[in-house]
Amino acid sequence: MPVSQALIKDIAVTGPLGGLALSAVRAASPMMVVRTLRWYRDLARLGLHVPLFMVHDVGLLYAAPKEQLDLGPRPATDAVLATLPRLKEMHSVYREMVGEIAQSEASARARSMRLSDDLIVVVLARVIGSIAQRIGRAPYPATLPLDPEMVRDLDGQLEQLFASGPRGFESAALDAMTRARLHVLTLADALDLDTLRLLGMLGPESSAAGALQHVDLLAAVSSPAANDIVNFSLELLPNILETHRNQATGTHAVHGYAGIGSKGSLDSLVLTELAWDPDEFARRMIENELLYYTREQAPDEARRLHYLVIDASASMRGERQVFARGLAIALGKKLQLSGEDVWMRFFDSRLYDVQRARPGQLPAAHILSFKGERGRNPARVFAQLATELALLRTREQRDPVVHLITHAALHVPRPLVAEVRRQAHLFGVFILPSGGKLDLEYLDLLEGHAVVDNATLSQKSARAAAATKIVAEASKVSEKVAPPPSIPPRSQRDDALPPSLRPPRSVR
Repeated sequence: MPVSQALIKDIAVTGPLGGLALSAVRAASPMMVVRTLRWYRDLARLGLHVPLFMVHDVGLLYAAPKEQLDLGPRPATDAVLATLPRLKEMHSVYREMVGEIAQSEASARARSMRLSDDLIVVVLARVIGSIAQRIGRAPYPATLPLDPEMVRDLDGQLEQLFASGPRGFESAALDAMTRARLHVLTLADALDLDTLRLLGMLGPESSAAGALQHVDLLAAVSSPAANDIVNFSLELLPNILETHRNQATGTHAVHGYAGIGSKGSLDSLVLTELAWDPDEFARRMIENELLYYTREQAPDEARRLHYLVIDASASMRGERQVFARGLAIALGKKLQLSGEDVWMRFFDSRLYDVQRARPGQLPAAHILSFKGERGRNPARVFAQLATELALLRTREQRDPVVHLITHAALHVPRPLVAEVRRQAHLFGVFILPSGGKLDLEYLDLLEGHAVVDNATLSQKSARAAAATKIVAEASKVSEKVAPPPSIPPRSQRDDALPPSLRPPRSVR
């Protein structure tokens, strides 16, 4: 389907699509090209304006299986470059670079990981983001519609689209790419794939945050300090991922009937309802007046919330930071797999914004990239935490379990800890300095605590074993909160009904 005449007149469409005549990678499916349109738009939201053909080529080399790609110029490439010798020369070098990236180990491993679109955007920002800084803004906005029909059978129109406007932007990008060849190829081959693997294991993060999420992801991939946290997290996660959620009460037909209601399935219909004449029966059905036997349903349990509060002050640098953040990722995933709600929050001299973990999604990029630079004020932090927990219990009827991960020298006035303990269950993880010991006046107020000494941090196997044990202990705190109500025997529930409303014995 050709691009419509209305869109042909739109420079925001003809500009990037016409540039695809310079593409050196062809995808087997139009839907794969639609993914590249999203990457192109998301990069522009990050302030990185790169021609669509570069986003298309480099992105697909990290996102699509090799058998679904065909390396080589498009049919229109020779025609559009015939009268542009300088552009033809640069395009030849560009094609060689694309071939080298395609053969790199990083590209091969990334393709096998099936990265999400958000992670591909981060990879592109890392690899070709420097090109955008050399060429400035594009002469057209990155507002291409995500329409698969628009890119279907596009090869026959590329020559016309390429000639529809000036191509100085594409030429400048090719020139910058060829000049920075060694730099780009180094970045492409030196991607931190362990971080990408961890982010993929923890689930795709919500895209509601838009460009802000991509900034966190890019910071996590680019940070040298994050690599140690990633490696430690990957040591812990294999055991954590074996966790299964306990089964809860359901709505399918089990146990017995508990009452009468106006909603239900046909097999639960009160038999006397069939005595109505057809017209009256239809009216009662339309107006939801039919009576059904209702199944037993357990009362709502207290809405439990696990609140991970992580120390990000200067005392938590180096190995302590690696252990604390790796432990937070492992514990958060463990609780998620158990069906619990998880919030995460950093603090130094203040509490920072809450990061809410959605089902199957953990804010790992934020944990890896966060930097706290505001000193240390434990009393202020606990006062703020107590206030917010009180508001949380009042407004949302949540039952919080606070997991505190901090330095062993976190001296907080006892009354403040008591106030936090009054609002929530409290479990502490304290990391000792070299040669230090734990001496805090409020330890008896905690429901449980764990201590990690410097010798444990310095040994890889001991560090992983200690973290795994702490995750298990911290998870047990949640088992003491709001136990599920007991369900009475089925015979007692049925006999509690009036005789006229009891279900037949055959269904008891």
